[in-house]
Amino acid sequence: MTKLEELTALLVNEINDFNKGIEKLDKINEQISVAKITMDLSEYKSIVEEHQQQMAIHKDTLERFESRFNNKINETKIYPTWAIVVFIVSLAFSLVSISYIVFK
Repeated sequence: MTKLEELTALLVNEINDFNKGIEKLDKINEQISVAKITMDLSEYKSIVEEHQQQMAIHKDTLERFESRFNNKINETKIYPTWAIVVFIVSLAFSLVSISYIVFK
């Protein structure tokens, strides 16, 4: 009978320990459900604001580059000035010589 009593006492102890563990888990569960988690976003906000400032600077730089590039494109000429002058002079000379030959 002693073994049976020992086993019974061991089972009772184990059941009591199990019940205590369950009670602790219930308390922890209640604490978790009551607890509110707040996030501190101030550090992330400062990082995002700094990134936005850098992106604004890059955007302004790109816009200025685009503006200068468009101005250069608009100012470009297809033919150089000296080529146009030579063409007009040769055209005028050709017309004068043809008219001289025709009217002579």
